[in-house]
Amino acid sequence: MGWSESDQRLIDDARRVVVKIGSNVLTTPVGLDEERIGHLAAQMAGLIDAGREIIIVSSGAIAAGFRRLGLAAPPRTIPEKQAAAAAGQASLIEAWDAAFAATGHKVAQVLLTSEDLRVRRRYINAHNTLFTLLEWGVVPVINENDTVVVAEIKFGDNDALAARVTSLTEADLLVILTDIDGLYSADPRQKSDAELIPAVDQVTPELLAVASAAPGAVGRGGMRSKIGAGAAVARGGRPTVITSGLAPRILTDLFGGRGRGTLLRPVVGGLSLRKQWIDALDPRGRIVVDDGAVRALLQNGKSLLPVGIVEVEGQFMAGSPVDVVDPRGRHIARGLVKYRSGEIRRIMGCRSVDIDAVLGRPGCADVVIHRDDMVVLDETLNSAAQTG
Repeated sequence: MGWSESDQRLIDDARRVVVKIGSNVLTTPVGLDEERIGHLAAQMAGLIDAGREIIIVSSGAIAAGFRRLGLAAPPRTIPEKQAAAAAGQASLIEAWDAAFAATGHKVAQVLLTSEDLRVRRRYINAHNTLFTLLEWGVVPVINENDTVVVAEIKFGDNDALAARVTSLTEADLLVILTDIDGLYSADPRQKSDAELIPAVDQVTPELLAVASAAPGAVGRGGMRSKIGAGAAVARGGRPTVITSGLAPRILTDLFGGRGRGTLLRPVVGGLSLRKQWIDALDPRGRIVVDDGAVRALLQNGKSLLPVGIVEVEGQFMAGSPVDVVDPRGRHIARGLVKYRSGEIRRIMGCRSVDIDAVLGRPGCADVVIHRDDMVVLDETLNSAAQTG
C-alpha cells in the first residue's frame, strides 16, 4: 500500500521545500561522495527551475573532516569532533557550490546554533537572512555550527535542526534523505519480513518504539530522531517525507508521483509560527500541576494560574520556556513563564487576586503562563490530518 492521491498532493503542492541530507548519504569511506552530491544538486536544480524553492540542511562536515585529515576512526571526544567539523565544513560547502554551479545556481553557507533559534531577536535575524537568499535565487546550505557549539555536538542532530528550519522558513514540506527507504514495522537489518510504513497519522509511543535509535556509521541521529523531527513539523501543519537518498532520481521521482518512503501527515490546524518557536525551545525547568489545572489547560483552553501549581522544578528566569506536567509526570504543555522559579514557588496554590500581596508589589500578572505563550501538546500530538 502506497500513498493516496491526497498524500501525493501534499508533496506536489509544496512550493518551498527543506531537504535534509544525512552523512551516510553524502559520504563514502574515503570522504565526500561528490558524484552523489552532484546528482542530488542536479535534481534540486530541476525542482528550482520548475518553480520551487529549495533549502538544504546538509550533514557531513564531521565525517568529511575526519576523512580529510586521515584519521583512522571517527572522532569521539567533543574537541575531536569540533576539529573535524572545522576541517570538513570547507570541503562540504565547496562540494555543494561546485555541484550547483554546474547547473547555473548559486549557494550560500548558513551555520546555525540552537541559541540562534532560541533567542527571538536572533531567530528573526536568521529568518530575514534566509528569506533574502531565497528572494535572490540563492540556495541556502545550512548546517549546525559544530565547530563552536558543544551542546549541538553532544546532544543535537540535523534532523531536529531541519524541523526548526522548516518552521523558520515557513516551508511547505520537509524531505529527510537517509540511507533507508523510510520507517519499517521492524528493523529491516534484523528482520527480513519488516514492511515499510507508507504513511503516519499520529506519532505514538508505540510508533517510536518501532523506530530504531541507532545511528549510522557517521551520523548522529537515527530513525527515532527523524520521526521526532517529522512530528514537530506535523505540529506546525506541514508534512514530512523520510526516504532513501541513495536511490537514483529520488527527488525527481518524489515530485513526479513515483516516490517511495514514509509520509508523516500534518496535524489539522497546525500551530502558529510563534507557537512553533515556543514548541521547539529547550525547557529550563518543569511545573507540576494538579488535575484541575490539567482539565483547564486541555479541555477549556485556559491560561495556567498559580492555584493549580503543586511543584516547581529547576531554576529559571521570567520569560524562560518550561514544561508543564501532570501529577503523573505526563508532559502536557510548554510555555513562557511570567515569573522567576522562586516567585512561582511562593505563589503556587494561591488565587490570582492574592499574587500582589504575596510578592509584595502591585501590578503583577494574574497568570503564570498565558495561553498565548503556551503550546498544549495534547492538542497537537493526539489529532492528525486524515488525508486519505
